[in-house]
Amino acid sequence: MTAVPLTPQPLPAVRRAVLVRRIRWIVAATIGYNVVEAIVALTAGTVASSAALLAFGLDSIDEVLSAAAVAWQFAAPHPERRERVTLRLIAVSFFGLAAFVTFDAVRSLLGFADPQHSPVGLVLAAVSLVIMPVLSYLERRTGRELGSASAVADSKQTLICAWLSAALLVGLALNATLGWAWADSIAALVIAGFAVREGVEAWRGDACTEPVSVLTGEREPEHDHHHEHLDGHDR
Repeated sequence: MTAVPLTPQPLPAVRRAVLVRRIRWIVAATIGYNVVEAIVALTAGTVASSAALLAFGLDSIDEVLSAAAVAWQFAAPHPERRERVTLRLIAVSFFGLAAFVTFDAVRSLLGFADPQHSPVGLVLAAVSLVIMPVLSYLERRTGRELGSASAVADSKQTLICAWLSAALLVGLALNATLGWAWADSIAALVIAGFAVREGVEAWRGDACTEPVSVLTGEREPEHDHHHEHLDGHDR
């Protein structure tokens, strides 16, 4: 798919206040869940000597930092003034995630890790696979209507966490049933490439875009409001 900017449209003050409050709640829920997720993943990863679980725990910490950046932005009376700085922080978190995942995947592929079966890891991955897409959707939809590129970028970070959950679930399952310890490493490398791409978009301020069908050239159904051009927001 190709992406084009949404048309900027002003929001009534009352509606804007509702959306800002909703973003704060979504971000708070994301931070809370990811703190628990990080503790469980890092503990289970250490017990099972699972590089994939340890990487997943580090990703959870990265997700907390990204959500915290958005929370910091929307704690201000005029969140748009912090937009560019927040996008930079989110972009760095994407790059950090990609680096961590790539290092861990290569380390596993080279045989420096011998992960054991982890029932706790399987349950955690399954639960995260359900929760993360919901949080991502809510934040992305709200962020687009509000016109916040940083909220949309953070929602993509949350969605990456969901894909990592899927990769972790498949990897742990294949390792437990067939002994294929390399499966999650391959999936992780693909996700790391996706994270780099999203990091570049966030750095450029291109996160708040609307998908366009390559078949019809028309905008797809999810129509929300685009953020104003970032130039001048951080001045």
